Amino acid sequence: MIALDTNILARYLLNDSPAQADIAEKLLHGSEACTAPITVFLELVWVLECCDCERAEIAKSIRLLCGLENFKPQNLDALAYTLHWYEGGMDFGDALHLAMSAKETGFKTFDKAFVKCARTLETHPIVELP
Repeated sequence: MIALDTNILARYLLNDSPAQADIAEKLLHGSEACTAPITVFLELVWVLECCDCERAEIAKSIRLLCGLENFKPQNLDALAYTLHWYEGGMDFGDALHLAMSAKETGFKTFDKAFVKCARTLETHPIVELP
């Protein structure tokens, strides 16, 4: 299995460099299985947001990647929670931190907006101020 960097996934989704997009497509649809660390998705969301992609479009694009037969992202369960909370309005990075802390009893932060969003979305673990 080969791991892919953010730029491979970004070229595949954005097709902003046709030559590189073709290479990315061959990797993602080739005979060798591919993966990506969950941190690649954090960077990918940042890239897509910088390209003015909408939140719903970003989530749909990540789900498209996860649905590819040859692509198996690492920490898929955490990524699924992250996407759910992101679609609910949470910052992707905050959602990822929270999803990666799923086995913990709580999550402390000074970020009041994060706390408010997490309460609205009824996340687990519970996010609260110290």
